[in-house]
Amino acid sequence: MSPLLHADGLHRCPWPGQDPFYVAYHDDEWGVPEYDDRALYEKLMLDGFQAGLSWITILRKRENFRKAFDGFEPEKIARYTPKKIERLMQDAGIVRNRSKIEGAIKSARGYLEAMEKGPGFSELLWDFLDGSPKVNHFKSRRQIPVDTPVSKAMSKELASRGFKFVGPTIVYAFMQATGMVNDHLVDCYRHAPLANTKKK
Repeated sequence: MSPLLHADGLHRCPWPGQDPFYVAYHDDEWGVPEYDDRALYEKLMLDGFQAGLSWITILRKRENFRKAFDGFEPEKIARYTPKKIERLMQDAGIVRNRSKIEGAIKSARGYLEAMEKGPGFSELLWDFLDGSPKVNHFKSRRQIPVDTPVSKAMSKELASRGFKFVGPTIVYAFMQATGMVNDHLVDCYRHAPLANTKKK
């Protein structure tokens, strides 16, 4: 699929359709380079919860997730007890999947270890791209891969550190969303501004 022309005269990637909520996410967040450690952890966890579901489903529940998971503070999540897990399993505002909830807790512990004993979470991830976004020039959604050698390497590293739900496809979606790769189609109005993003 090629970019869609919207009523405001702008061409956008086709995946948000005409949904105003989804279009705002496409315009303001998707593909914008994110370097904040905790924000990256939150996005990776949400991508893990997405597994088997559509991203718009997770996006609409994002505020519920933030409330249920203490603002995605890894220090708090790492200490969740079985009692807290049971409370989360009763929370209709999130995705009630026990393995994903338990995975978020294990991932929080992996995050804390990376922060305490390593280069920090953001640097750990961005080092796979030498610190700068990879700019792609796809004309059609069909050209966009579901994973890459870099997402496979990042997935392997995260899994070795105890992170869960970090397969290569999930990691590539995470890389797209956090601007590690610019996968806006070349005719999308967001491609060019993000292609000029400089290394932090």
